[in-house]
Amino acid sequence: MTIKSICLTVSLLLLCQTAYAEALIFISNQLDNSVSVINAKNQQVIKTITVAGKPAGVAVNNHTRQVYISTPEAGGFAVIDIASLKVINQVKVAGASLGITVDRKGERIFVADWYENTVAVFDSQHFQRLQTITVGRSPSGMTVSPDNRWLYVANRMDDSISQIDLKTYAIRNTTKVGAHPFGIGIDDKGQYLYSANVESNDVSVLDAAHLKRLATIKVGARPYAVALDQDGSRLFVTNQDDSTLSVVDTAKQTEIATITVGDKPEGISTDRQANRIYVANWFDNNVSVINAGTLEVVNTIKTGEGSRAFGDFVSQ
Repeated sequence: MTIKSICLTVSLLLLCQTAYAEALIFISNQLDNSVSVINAKNQQVIKTITVAGKPAGVAVNNHTRQVYISTPEAGGFAVIDIASLKVINQVKVAGASLGITVDRKGERIFVADWYENTVAVFDSQHFQRLQTITVGRSPSGMTVSPDNRWLYVANRMDDSISQIDLKTYAIRNTTKVGAHPFGIGIDDKGQYLYSANVESNDVSVLDAAHLKRLATIKVGARPYAVALDQDGSRLFVTNQDDSTLSVVDTAKQTEIATITVGDKPEGISTDRQANRIYVANWFDNNVSVINAGTLEVVNTIKTGEGSRAFGDFVSQ
């Protein structure tokens, strides 16, 4: 190996280590009007950022190194710069923005408006509105397929999931699931879509291509949101009224364990580099950290009042 190749290898190794050291967790604290920023390596809150408008939803854009925080009472979303950890923009949407996500290329931001029954589409460079899509009643959780072709939207009051073509912004399919779907997720291969159904205490499993219903999995009381582990073999579901997580074997499509976390767990997201699951506990004002392999709670981190963090809140 030449000196040049050795230097290149060392540089890449250092770059990877630096990237891991800078992985951050963004937790919206709705009652505090703030966002807690947790360093994933040392498991400490390194900054609290003021965000007005009762912040709720979170979406990390790793391409632009920005984080988008939905602000329901302000009818829009705030833009946080990851490098400076400062709010650099406030974007107006309409009624009550809640669910928020980005496409796989980091080019478009999708904001679900709870009152207007729409999803607004913004470009991530200039924050100009590109489209407004009418969906079902009270849209909440959203996710984008790995191939960037489809946007999926949970329509809570219609008990359904809509599939939107991201080339035309037309709804291709709408399928009934359990009662009041809220948080949804998709596996890395784009095969399976998972919906946490708050009022029927279950998770719907759908074929992501055509939204065909494949299975219904009973979980705890008032499931709110879902997250998959590092390899997609386990699905984690926050159960609000049980103060637990349900752990689902995705191959067997059955619940295999429950984990006690804080009071009123809501938002959930995965640090895939460390294979840790982070859970925002609304009533306890903290975050539970779970080892996805051992299914043990390895840490509890104090955040702010009313921690919700609805969405994908881990920067990688």
